[in-house]
Amino acid sequence: MDSKLILEAARGTLDGSLSFSDVVGQLLAAGVEYYHVDYVGLRKRFYSAEGEMVATSINYEGLPPVAPEFDAAALRANILDSQRKGQPYREFTQRAMAGGVQGYIAFLRGKRVTYWGRSGDQHNHTRAMRPDSAVRGNTNVI
Repeated sequence: MDSKLILEAARGTLDGSLSFSDVVGQLLAAGVEYYHVDYVGLRKRFYSAEGEMVATSINYEGLPPVAPEFDAAALRANILDSQRKGQPYREFTQRAMAGGVQGYIAFLRGKRVTYWGRSGDQHNHTRAMRPDSAVRGNTNVI
């Protein structure tokens, strides 16, 4: 895996300088098969098919704690706002945590994301990983 490309994509996601499709393309080029976002630990872990792993931090200040109840309807609205309105990743993250999302795994090859809450509730989303459906500036799942 190309850790330099992964770190560039992670930074571009956090600062909003890369579009969603650019981030996905960069991660695929770096050899990432899937990644795990942990909102409790404020970490992201990127994995290759060969088992390599690169970890980065989510370094936003002032994020809310992960709410105890998982709100799937709020998550769906959050995802749609990111896809259709180009919502910044910081806002996506704040809303996801306030809506009870503890973390998610994004499967780049499978073009799907599985989100979960603190009690094991889950939501699966398939459209979010398609770069051709991304709005410029959308980095909602990275």
